[in-house]
Amino acid sequence: MVPGDDAILSNLRRGALEYCVLALLRPEPRYGLDIARALTADGVLMSGEGTLYPLLARLRNAGLVETAWQESSAGPPRRYYALTADGERAIAAFAQVWQPFRDAVDAALEQRAEPT
Repeated sequence: MVPGDDAILSNLRRGALEYCVLALLRPEPRYGLDIARALTADGVLMSGEGTLYPLLARLRNAGLVETAWQESSAGPPRRYYALTADGERAIAAFAQVWQPFRDAVDAALEQRAEPT
């Protein structure tokens, strides 16, 4: 990585990570470790679990997700996170804004200086 890559990635994550979590919950409720594994799989969206649980707490406090404990056959009960109606609206709004934003960033990055 180029010097400064970590700072750039950190800023990008800060703006998009909560919506990535909401998007992961669209198909079905998931438990924390399952969410963490999905987000850390490529090392881009999240580098470790340390930021996930505070984020999930903020999403719960904001009314975007709700939680329920479920028994697990592989150990102790797990806290599952599910989207609320407000969470569905939030991810839908983000999806509408994301594509034009992404396209604008891609267009800016593709700009080349005019030869003189």
